[in-house]
Amino acid sequence: MQRAIIERKAEAVRELSEKLGRATTVVAFDYPGLTVEQFTQLRGQLREAGCEVTVYKNNISRRASIAAGYGALADSLVGAKALALSYGDVVAPAKIVYEFAKNNKVVTIHAGIVEGKVVDVTQINALATLPSRETLLTMLAVGMLTPVRELAIGLNMISSAE
Repeated sequence: MQRAIIERKAEAVRELSEKLGRATTVVAFDYPGLTVEQFTQLRGQLREAGCEVTVYKNNISRRASIAAGYGALADSLVGAKALALSYGDVVAPAKIVYEFAKNNKVVTIHAGIVEGKVVDVTQINALATLPSRETLLTMLAVGMLTPVRELAIGLNMISSAE
């Protein structure tokens, strides 16, 4: 019986380690005090964005993070922690958990992984407050069009002066 329990735990470590290795972004956060309804709401928001939320025992999370090569993350996996993982969108889990934490003060972001690097709460918050992709593309387009517009105005002034 003990052997079966140990094998189940080892399998959970392997499974989480593989997920951490594949994930582009991982956000570790506290969730004590959330109702089941609130946690389900957060899970639904993350699922809509193509992310997932996992809750493992601390020992399993720490061992999996070390096995995946993220030993620095293991230090912050103390207490009740949930992991929001994304395999595609880098910003989505950070933005969703950050916005959810603004309305639910019991949710606290602690650390995470962004594109293979362990980051702290300030870096996760900076990632979460980035403008959307569409806004960034608009800003880029405006920046590229400004010199062209100024050149057109200058050429128009020269031609009208003659």
